[in-house]
Amino acid sequence: IDDTLKPIGVGVVIDAVHECMTTRGVQKPGVSMVTNFMLGSFRDNPATRAEFMSMIEK
Repeated sequence: IDDTLKPIGVGVVIDAVHECMTTRGVQKPGVSMVTNFMLGSFRDNPATRAEFMSMIEK
């Protein structure tokens, strides 16, 4: 996708419940883990990253 679209930046944020957190280990129901990955302008420009993150806040 990156080779075809050639975007200026890519930001991915995943908020998911991991079963190992709810059934094993810490056993905390309802706990989610957030993972993010940034490329291009989202990685290199703090203002762009901050704007993106503020737009997706819960």
